Amino acid sequence: MHWLYLAVAVLFETIGTTALQASQQFSRLGPSVVMVASYAVSFYLLALTLRVMPVGVVYAIWSGLGICFIAMIAYFLFGQKLDFPAIVGMVMIIGGIAVINLFSNTTTH
Repeated sequence: MHWLYLAVAVLFETIGTTALQASQQFSRLGPSVVMVASYAVSFYLLALTLRVMPVGVVYAIWSGLGICFIAMIAYFLFGQKLDFPAIVGMVMIIGGIAVINLFSNTTTH
């Protein structure tokens, strides 16, 4: 169940960060409310995940996936482009998450 909590926490963090960009520095009420609510849900689910998994691993997965998802959303919704080194860095982040999940005894399977 903790993996589901973590996955949904990443989803809500991604929604919150997208809403943060759409809020235009908190000048639009709707996206600002969505951002606050999304981060609240994300942090709650993150806290539930921390009951079972170590904080370093949870945060690496949560933030790493959030970075990659936000970059993709920013490309499609906001027209923000990434250069080759940024893309390579994000591929390395995904690779690091895979190494943690596949080979580390720190995570619970």
